[in-house]
Amino acid sequence: MQAQNYAKDSLQIKVYTQITYKSKEAKDIKLIKVFCDYCSDEQTSKIGYAALRRSYDERYDPENILINGKKKLAIIIRIDKSDFLAMNEEIENEKSP
Repeated sequence: MQAQNYAKDSLQIKVYTQITYKSKEAKDIKLIKVFCDYCSDEQTSKIGYAALRRSYDERYDPENILINGKKKLAIIIRIDKSDFLAMNEEIENEKSP
């Protein structure tokens, strides 16, 4: 029951990131794609940045580490609809002088 209420009141946005490893060390993390048809460019940027932070936190998770190579991560970001709308206001406030 709780999960249904959560799903009804929130948005789920999928983001792909990629971590490049060399000798088991994370050398680069980059954003591949934010899947959000209803996001503005600024919202897409903020969501992408949040996904990059999550990828950074997961870079040394044992299931993600490669000796050498590129690991793609699918990150699901869930955001409350009211917080999503508040993001618009925050962006507008940042644009105002």
